[in-house]
Order: sequence, then structure tokens, then C-alpha cells
Amino acid sequence: MSGKDHKVAALLEGVETGPHDPHFAGYFRCFNEQKFYEAHDVLEALWLQDRNGPDGDFFKGLIQFAGAFVHLQKKRQRPAWKLFRLCTIYLAKYPSPHLELDVANVLRLAKRWGEAAQILGSEGDLLAERSPPIIRLQI
Repeated sequence: MSGKDHKVAALLEGVETGPHDPHFAGYFRCFNEQKFYEAHDVLEALWLQDRNGPDGDFFKGLIQFAGAFVHLQKKRQRPAWKLFRLCTIYLAKYPSPHLELDVANVLRLAKRWGEAAQILGSEGDLLAERSPPIIRLQI
């Protein structure tokens, strides 16, 4: 087990999964705690298993959504905007809901946050102006 595997395992401790893989449920816990890099890492472990499967692009889109917020935390609006745009390309392939996630809502959020990052440009801090969204599964 690598150091990253240990880190991911620690992040998944106590995650209530319901019918989902712990990595999927863990993504939302990390994301909603504004641990965007960790959300990316947690879901990446699941994506690596299914990257060519039916949900590979779905997981990739969610990873990019979290990655966009990592860039916002670092005040890098342009890379965030690009990831918001890319995540919509991957997520738009899926119905809403998919795996109990309101995909249409995530697409709206990505569009809204991406547009705001693009307008703000390199001179701002979008996360200082607004709180990141909370994303919950429709269980």
C-alpha cells in the first residue's frame, strides 16, 4: 500500500456509504468539507478501477469539478475555469440523476462557477466572495 493509499484510507474512515462505494461517498464528504484536493484523491482511486467502464467519464468529471476548486483555493481562476468547462463535457453524457447525484445541478454549478472565475480573472479570489457549494446525493 502506497502513502497515497494510506491517506485515502484515512479519509474514508467513518464514511457512511449507503449503497455506494466508499470512495464515491467519501468524495462528497471531502468536497463538502472544502477538502477539494482530498476529494479528488479519494475519487481518483475509484476512477482508476473504472476509467474505461460505464462510469469512468462520470468519475472523471467529478474529479475535475473538485480540481477546479483546488485551483480556486490557489487563486488560479483560469485553470479553474478550464476544469469547470471540461467537467461539464464529461458529466453531460450522463442522465440526471445518475448514481443518485443530481447531475443537472452539478452542471449548473460548474457553468456558474466557471463563468464567475472567467469574469474575475487573475486579480481576484472567488472563494473569498462566495462559499463553495454543498453537494449531496439524492438518497
